[in-house]
Amino acid sequence: MQTVLDGLCDYRRYCWNQGLALWNDMYAESRIMDNKRLRPTFRKARNEMVANKADWQYQYSARCLQLAISDLGNAWKHFFDQSQPDWGKPHFKSKRAPRQGFKTDRAKLINGKLRLDKPHGINKWADIKLKGAKGLSGKLGVVSIVRENGKYWATLPLEKPVAPQSKTGKKTAVDVNVGHFNLPGKRISVFPKRLRFLYQRIKHYQRQLAHKQKENGKQAAQSNNYVATRTKLQRDYRRVANIQHDLMQKLTTQLVSKNDTIVIEDLAVKQMQMSHVASKGLQRSLFGYFRQTLAYKCEWYGKRLVLADRSYPSTQRCSQCGHVKTRDDRILLAGNHKHHTKHNEYICYQCGAVMDRDENAVQNLLQLV
Repeated sequence: MQTVLDGLCDYRRYCWNQGLALWNDMYAESRIMDNKRLRPTFRKARNEMVANKADWQYQYSARCLQLAISDLGNAWKHFFDQSQPDWGKPHFKSKRAPRQGFKTDRAKLINGKLRLDKPHGINKWADIKLKGAKGLSGKLGVVSIVRENGKYWATLPLEKPVAPQSKTGKKTAVDVNVGHFNLPGKRISVFPKRLRFLYQRIKHYQRQLAHKQKENGKQAAQSNNYVATRTKLQRDYRRVANIQHDLMQKLTTQLVSKNDTIVIEDLAVKQMQMSHVASKGLQRSLFGYFRQTLAYKCEWYGKRLVLADRSYPSTQRCSQCGHVKTRDDRILLAGNHKHHTKHNEYICYQCGAVMDRDENAVQNLLQLV
């Protein structure tokens, strides 16, 4: 079965690269001929790939090719929409990439085992044993299987009806900041000590790999020490992702279960990345993942999610009198140089209120509902 999974990972990469090359040729032809009708689409690329399939391709699942071209079409759509979190031009997949995988939408979950669709010419076909899959039931969606560090990971999207939760009559607001989220009278850290330790170790492994590459060049990747260090680095990255996703899932579930209305800001995260230091902090705080998770959970459980407009001055507005700071009175990342106030201090020069900056922003968000 491991040989079969390795072959499917390689076949997925082959379909992606062949589809991307075909897509580029179609687009170049449409530009040369100046004919918009010749521009590539998902259906055109898929039909061309299916019509020119080689004999050896029939031993693999047909859905692997279909889903690879479908994801390629979505990647090109995202390329023309810079608001997407994974915005960028699609690139060719490398067989040396540490993360490989494939997708299928014809898998079945039987007695805690995953059964993939059997390709042509295969008589014996075994099920895949999964850890922690006992008791799972429901209709499977598109299953993703990933190979990383010699191990396989499966994502099983189960479709189950979700009953709306009972109404609580409460409302809350969340002011997101780098490293912590603020709620009314509460502050939640999204950067615990365990993550700091892992990030320090990741930095150490990255320096080791960079030193090996500087000393040995391309031959560094062939040494056992380099492979061992890269494996440790990938392991810590996976641990960081698991911890962050666990924090966000628990936080969003708690917010949705205890409140009927939740107010958050509609932030332009890409415009907030002013330097590499700020970009790293924003990425580790998972603003986009928090909003995405909270949005679909509110839709599941029948709760209301309110997005504050990007021009709403939640930080500059006084929550008690409504005065909005302008020009030299504005609070910036370093505070206010004119009045010599710190970053987390908010002083209203109209009513004299003195508050914490984040708590003031939370109260302003609450006043929207």
